[in-house]
Amino acid sequence: MAERVDHWLDRLGLGRYSAAFAEHGIDWEILPELDHDVLKDIGVERAGDRMRLIKAARALTVAADRPSAPVDDVSLPAHGAIPRSVERRQLTVMFCDLVGSTALSAALDPEALRELMQAYQQAAGAVVGRYGGHVAQYLGDGLMIYFGWPQAHEDDAERAVRAGLEIVDAVKQLPAPTPLAVRVGIATGPVVVGETADGDASVPKLAVGETPNVAARVQALAEPDQIIVSGETRRLVGGTFELADLGEFALRGIAAPVPVWRVTGLAATRGRFEAARGQSLTTLVGRETELRLLVNRWALSRTGEGQVVLLGGEPGIGKSRLVRALLDRLADDGARAMRFQCSPYHVSSAYWPSIDNLERALRFGRDEPAESKLDKLESLVVTHFGRPRSDVRFVASMLSIP
Repeated sequence: MAERVDHWLDRLGLGRYSAAFAEHGIDWEILPELDHDVLKDIGVERAGDRMRLIKAARALTVAADRPSAPVDDVSLPAHGAIPRSVERRQLTVMFCDLVGSTALSAALDPEALRELMQAYQQAAGAVVGRYGGHVAQYLGDGLMIYFGWPQAHEDDAERAVRAGLEIVDAVKQLPAPTPLAVRVGIATGPVVVGETADGDASVPKLAVGETPNVAARVQALAEPDQIIVSGETRRLVGGTFELADLGEFALRGIAAPVPVWRVTGLAATRGRFEAARGQSLTTLVGRETELRLLVNRWALSRTGEGQVVLLGGEPGIGKSRLVRALLDRLADDGARAMRFQCSPYHVSSAYWPSIDNLERALRFGRDEPAESKLDKLESLVVTHFGRPRSDVRFVASMLSIP
């Protein structure tokens, strides 16, 4: 029996395009004929998503040449392939629940309610997709989401919390009789995940273990528009977010009390290094030659000879730690640093390093109105730097401020 196209998209981690495929009548017969132009026409804007869809669709031709082979045996892109064997994984699980869905069902016509629920699921699914998560199951007015399966990242816990913050904001923007809100719970831990029901593609691949239960119980503690995380998730995100310690809770079905935190927003840390390590650093060892070279270049720059240093190397060898040591060494000289840092979550924005630098310098709040942001920007550009007011328009456009 042929697998449904929407399930095939889910297996690729691209389930958010199911509605577009159904609307344009794309079925198994024409899947192998997909190309970039067709995918653009139906709304698949990201080039990476188009390439993954085309590669996976062409792989279906292999299955057509082997009638006895089930669809699951076709090789899929490595990032989206779901192995038939059961796996033990470290997983971050998110439960997202729409607040007041019962009241909505009483206030809306069933068709209007269905459209609203679809809009909610699509908005949340789009955010999850941007952060590399996987919507494992739609539970009526809720979603169960995995970060770390099918594709694992070194920062899945951070991705989950960032996604939670964006989901809260995205759901608020949906047109509804009353403003919508969600409750989000996140937990991290070991699970077993893989095929279920003898490999039936119509059955979701669910993670088994205590972690999903903790995530569900933690979500129940959240108030509207709140994100609650478990202890292990809190440990993994380090100082990336502002967190309020709520203490320990005895959760139903969980043997030991679980410490939980409420996420209030992104922390005002200066970079990923500080967010992950905080202020507790060991003494720098074995980098005196490099540090001396940097200090000498600084001394030359103070005499008027401008210097540029490119510091390169494999991830994890201590580049950020060396820069931190340089800043500590130059603190008595009154050295000031401006830091521009790329982000794996904003790879499509060439301006992101500058945007992030300005937003931190201006101390923009997460829910701060545009008028207040514009006032701060005008103060910086006109009052502090003495630039003409016309310059504000350019910077405001870059910061998406009307």
